[in-house]
Amino acid sequence: MEINELKAIAEGLLFASGDEGVSMKQLARVLDVSEKTIEHILDELRYDYDHTNRGILLMKSHEVYHLTTRPEHSEYFKRYLETPHSSRMSQAALETLAIIAYKQPITRAEIDEVRGVKSDRPVQTLINRSLIEEVGRKDSIGRPVLFATTTDFLTYFGLTSLEELPPLPENVENDETEQEADLFFEKFSEQLDENASDSD
Repeated sequence: MEINELKAIAEGLLFASGDEGVSMKQLARVLDVSEKTIEHILDELRYDYDHTNRGILLMKSHEVYHLTTRPEHSEYFKRYLETPHSSRMSQAALETLAIIAYKQPITRAEIDEVRGVKSDRPVQTLINRSLIEEVGRKDSIGRPVLFATTTDFLTYFGLTSLEELPPLPENVENDETEQEADLFFEKFSEQLDENASDSD
């Protein structure tokens, strides 16, 4: 496979990984090439983004690579976030919010255990949107932070209390709980988008 094709696939994988990002090892495994080749591909992508007046850049954080927007364009993203159509959240954020809503208070490690992947970025997204907040620390080793939903969460989904969350079936596994909760939040997100469209 030619290097340009590998680069295109790697770029697509970076985009598809969204909030979670992707590691060099994951890229090497998926593309079936050496990590040295992946390093070369990532260097070329970084060069492309930095020297062709692109709106995104390649960021590395904790050995994970992400595509992200340029900080010098932040004013425009702020304007976008203030528009009605910005209500839809990523699937990762919805999953994380569902887990917190049904299992609060909960630590980040416990969220990661349910989702099976790291949740740092979705958690930060939810904090930035004021949908969750820190509510104390768990009385265990390291005293990890506990997260719970906020009153803004209730307002966002048109609820008056957490008791209005739809009940989940008893004696289900974590993945089934997550699936049920996802359906609930997706329904409300779709309704929010419809409301935003109606108001235009």
